Amino acid sequence: MAHEEKRAWIMGGIAIVGYAVYLAIVLPRAGSEPLTEVSYAAPLLWVVGAAIGVAIALDIALGITSRCGTARVDQRDREIGRFGDHVGQSFVILGAVAVLAMALAELDHFWIANTIYLAFVLSAALGSTARIVAYRRGFHPW
Repeated sequence: MAHEEKRAWIMGGIAIVGYAVYLAIVLPRAGSEPLTEVSYAAPLLWVVGAAIGVAIALDIALGITSRCGTARVDQRDREIGRFGDHVGQSFVILGAVAVLAMALAELDHFWIANTIYLAFVLSAALGSTARIVAYRRGFHPW
């Protein structure tokens, strides 16, 4: 397995697990009150910060444990990375448009912040999935 493919697995996994942890913290807090009244900012910041820290630590561990020469990036790796970025960035753009509409409609900050976070999670998860599929099934740029 290529070094960049391993990084894609790490990024996608961290994005999904981080979002699941965030939901597991925030949703039970709602109880009988509306979601917009739940304290979400601190858990959001902690989960995002922890995800960044875990990603850095796992990337360092991957670099240490990888055999010499497997961490080299060639033209195919760059093209697959660019393809994954394009797939992922499309969800950031969709999220930005949704958030713009929400802000113009003056929706609660809870919904705006969570939509932004979901857009970033989808971007990371689907961009990583696109990379993994390209590595597994082959990549043929058009």
